[in-house]
Amino acid sequence: MNRKVLILLPDGKIHRLNLPFLHISFREAPLTATFLAALTPAELPLDVEICDASVSRVPYEKRYDLVAISIITGTAVEGYRLARHFRAQGAKVVIGGVHATLLPEEAALHCDSLMAGFAEQTWPQMCRDFLAGELKPRYDGGSPCDLSGLPWPRRDLQKRLGYMMPQTVMATRGCRNNCDFCAVVGAKFGWRTRPVAEVAAEIAALPYKRFAFSDVSLCEDRAYALELCRALKPLKKKWGGLMTVKAAKDEELLDALAEAGCCYMLLGFESASRTSLQGIHKAFNTPDVYKQVVDNLHARGMMIQGCFIFGLDTDTLDVFDDTAKMIDDLEIDIPRYALYTPFPGTECYRRVVAQDRLLPTPNWAWYDTQHVVIKPKLMSPEELDEGFRRAWIHTYSMKSILHRLSPKRNQFVVALAGNLAYRLYRARLKKDVHRWALGPEDVP
Repeated sequence: MNRKVLILLPDGKIHRLNLPFLHISFREAPLTATFLAALTPAELPLDVEICDASVSRVPYEKRYDLVAISIITGTAVEGYRLARHFRAQGAKVVIGGVHATLLPEEAALHCDSLMAGFAEQTWPQMCRDFLAGELKPRYDGGSPCDLSGLPWPRRDLQKRLGYMMPQTVMATRGCRNNCDFCAVVGAKFGWRTRPVAEVAAEIAALPYKRFAFSDVSLCEDRAYALELCRALKPLKKKWGGLMTVKAAKDEELLDALAEAGCCYMLLGFESASRTSLQGIHKAFNTPDVYKQVVDNLHARGMMIQGCFIFGLDTDTLDVFDDTAKMIDDLEIDIPRYALYTPFPGTECYRRVVAQDRLLPTPNWAWYDTQHVVIKPKLMSPEELDEGFRRAWIHTYSMKSILHRLSPKRNQFVVALAGNLAYRLYRARLKKDVHRWALGPEDVP
């Protein structure tokens, strides 16, 4: 009899949109669960299910032989709770993911086996060890691995109608930059590219016209990005991804992206202050070219999701209204705000701890970039939270939305839908009263 396996992603909450009779995530479908399912050796007697709790109900009542839980920092506490539940039912529980890689000793306390690093190197062997009754307490993925010959994700196991963008593809892994707040840097994922021919073959086989790249920085290697664009151009697909402001200054690259079907990009602007950008090791962002970058992408029919961080060490009380005004002036299609969050293993975390600026009794569940977890340098936690919420409320007012969006742009309908989704998040944020004062009940 086959053994039953559940691959489980705990609920991240902030991207979930609750509609009547439908829970949908207004983000791209994550690749973790579908990719782990694909890595499961086909010859093994294992029946695999996946569950992303952001869009599906956790099957608490079902019995599994093996439950694999992938956690990021913001979902670690929920992941540990789920581990307790399924272990109590008799399942063996494996925990992996970025947070488990950053804090393996902590995560190991909550599971039968810990998986740190890259699953390509460890998941198939872990499955074999489990079936043989020889599950090891820890599996380490080691240094960045070769990305050639990877199986395609098991999208057939993914919930239908669960995501605004259900088709996600990986072409690169890691990042060459050193932003002090980035968990990818903290986890030492390095930088690797997947063979362009293999990426293009997977994309050609996708059943729908639109897809998204999940890569942290798709255009980090300019030569690779141009080669990828040449391979994608004849496929006539529409797609989006993530790139740096630095890469977005390259007009030849932007032309290649547009010709290859790119219709939106997420850019981490982070701040309009050079001093703040230097402080987080992102001096390659140059605020004086933000307008040029936005205009260049719009001119090529690309929608822009722009990300901004509040609570940086040089931020003053003016930063909230100034940033919201700059976003209106730049006409950024879909802005997104985050709070400066010291993820474990990052330089940001080490500095904030050394300066005794973490708020007391921190709970990893608050490390979602939407809750205040530090004492800012130039304002109080209350002032940081109030300004953060004020910026969300202004930016997703109908006045701001109608100012930033133009019906003449190619992606107007998509941008409008994204704004209306974040407007619902804005309404939820206005009601959220437990924002920064943490109590003992929050300790994981």
